[in-house]
Amino acid sequence: MHVHVLGICGTFMGGIAAIARADGHTVTGSDANVYPPMSTQLERIGIPLFEGWDPRQFEPRPDVVIVGNALSRGNPAVEHMLAHDLPYVSGPQWLAEHALAGKWRLAVAGTHGKTTTSSILAWILEYAGLNPGFLIGGVPGNFDVSARLTDSPFFVLEADEYDTAFFDKRSKFVHYRPRTAILNNLEFDHADIFENLDAIKKQFHHMIRTVPGNGLIVTNGMEENLDATLKMGCWTPCETFGSDGRSAWNAHALNDAASEFEVSLDREIIGQVHWNMPGSHNMLNALAAVAAARHAGVPAHIGVAALAEFRGVKRRMELRGEINGVRVFDDFAHHPTAIQLTLEAARNSAPGKRIIAVFEPRSNTMRMGVHREELAASFAPADHVFIYQPPYVDWSVEDITRTIDKRGAHADSIDALVADICDFVREGDQVVIMSNGGFGGLHDKLLAALRRQETAS
Repeated sequence: MHVHVLGICGTFMGGIAAIARADGHTVTGSDANVYPPMSTQLERIGIPLFEGWDPRQFEPRPDVVIVGNALSRGNPAVEHMLAHDLPYVSGPQWLAEHALAGKWRLAVAGTHGKTTTSSILAWILEYAGLNPGFLIGGVPGNFDVSARLTDSPFFVLEADEYDTAFFDKRSKFVHYRPRTAILNNLEFDHADIFENLDAIKKQFHHMIRTVPGNGLIVTNGMEENLDATLKMGCWTPCETFGSDGRSAWNAHALNDAASEFEVSLDREIIGQVHWNMPGSHNMLNALAAVAAARHAGVPAHIGVAALAEFRGVKRRMELRGEINGVRVFDDFAHHPTAIQLTLEAARNSAPGKRIIAVFEPRSNTMRMGVHREELAASFAPADHVFIYQPPYVDWSVEDITRTIDKRGAHADSIDALVADICDFVREGDQVVIMSNGGFGGLHDKLLAALRRQETAS
């Protein structure tokens, strides 16, 4: 079968393309911008890429077009596809029908922590010798690819609540019908597609309805919104996890960074974890993954042991470089809760060091200004905050830096931001750059500027 993927350079769609290729299909694809690392990753496995939306990309005529959710009516490729009656399907639906059939599907849902938890879960199953397939919205360090298809019955999915396609406004995760589901947390986000929190709860409940009675829901016992959603109706056994001592699965931090913690189930201690993933949020991510893996047959003590060898995820507090004692990290945080948790983890893992936050309000929700009232408080763990004023954001980030007072500064160009940060930082500082995009190459530009500064001195 010839499969053509529209929007192929996104992590999710690129992963689907890789899975289709591994399943023996002829795969081609296109995107508005074809660029590394996804372009090189796809070309390396034999997938030809087209840049742009010229209808000539459909020659020869594909058997099916998989349409990414970034594509909409008015796009030349979409209009050609519809006018010429090309068979088309969404990425999640194709995945469910072609790659997930007959698999034990383990899905990780939640506003925060999906990528990290999915990566941990896939690693635990791998560590236990179960050779899982997976599709994750990031690149786990233990695998160095975001997706793979194996002959294992187990498949791990990052279950996104974002909508499916221009012709299917259900959340992606409704298609996956998991046997094991993790519900990490639930907050308001994606204001471009959800009117309010209740609308998101409804979509989560749609997924809950698909988990079979012989399945398992692993849910955060400290999250009221998840509890309210489950009370809308649940037909599946649930196991709770948390760090408050009241959940079935409990994690107890043994140091301030929560990089060492104790795992227990029903008050019986399973073991201790010592790993390189600071933060109470990562501790809970790990706990949920151990619980889900146990449902798939991995004894809890094996899951705990696997955590010590977990290598993290790219763009999740990833150290990009250290110049003259200044450490530069890259993180995907773009919601106030995630920002605060990330900065708290940085603070607790580097006591006595200054934490410098650098933020780009890039997500659709941030562009709309939905969370701007909460932003100032989310930066509380940082010693200083630099915020970029993108040209596509109508509201002024100066409102935030003014609230932060002397701890905040803003810039309306990447070059100005780099110069301001270089002038401010000193040896020992931890610079945490947060964006759900490329941030205009800020990470490399900052490291290069710091390197020039070091050479000049």
